[in-house]
Amino acid sequence: MSQGPAAVPLRHASDGDSPLTLLRQGISDILSRRRLVRYLVQADMKKRGSDTILGNVWWILDPLLQMTVYVIFVSVIARRPAPDYPLFIFAAILPWKWYSAVINDATNAVVNKDKLIRQIAFPKLVLPVSTATAGVVGFAWGMIPLGLLMLFFLDRVDPTMLIWIPLIAVVQYAFTLASAILVSAANVFFRDLGNAIGHGLRLWWFLSPGLYSLQAVREIAVAQDFAIIGTLAGFNPFAVLFEAYRAVIYGGADGVSPPHPPDVVSLLILLTASLVLLAVAVVLFKRVEPEFAKVL
Repeated sequence: MSQGPAAVPLRHASDGDSPLTLLRQGISDILSRRRLVRYLVQADMKKRGSDTILGNVWWILDPLLQMTVYVIFVSVIARRPAPDYPLFIFAAILPWKWYSAVINDATNAVVNKDKLIRQIAFPKLVLPVSTATAGVVGFAWGMIPLGLLMLFFLDRVDPTMLIWIPLIAVVQYAFTLASAILVSAANVFFRDLGNAIGHGLRLWWFLSPGLYSLQAVREIAVAQDFAIIGTLAGFNPFAVLFEAYRAVIYGGADGVSPPHPPDVVSLLILLTASLVLLAVAVVLFKRVEPEFAKVL
């Protein structure tokens, strides 16, 4: 009778392990527990669906409701909307919801499994990885309202440009995964982080070109003799991501230029930086992982 795949030995990191060794251990933990990651992703999505009456349909309704709020604010109160503003802002709301939802969930990804961690030996790295991966499913749900919204702006949309969305999403996933691993480990030791994350994310959203374009930020900065602010704004990871999504979904920031390929160089730079951050995050996670059971 088949006994199933052999169990992969679990080895705790120690202070004597080199960063490269810890990185290899982290990658091995994820690859050897692919079934566990898949199970946790499915459990996470099922839990989200059972917690509310509408379940995962909120991935469709929530970004639409956010879009409505910001459209009213910018169009009626601020009175400086870009042309076809609903599509303009939705191209930023959807990826931001993916990131913010993952980070909020990842904050407690390890802490909420305290009983399991104390009872069973398993690679804890799969916890933030499954949380970040579940976010991809939610992002896919968000493609439904995006498709519906595009039906109202057919004269602007170029379907051939939409093939770039999965490639941009890969870059975002690398950055999101690195962030999720870092905050999940940090919150074990600094519980106040959970309270600060929500405020930090709101501030980050308003400092990112979500409600407006990066070009508008730079024009205002130059007009106010603070050109350095426009330059620094370009280093915001979400300035790169929002501009990339908008390029293929909405078009140019001038509201006239049609959809076009994103800035590939900026995306490659962000991908490289994200992979470096991911490697650092895995090493740090593996370094503190043996302390989880003691602290929780």
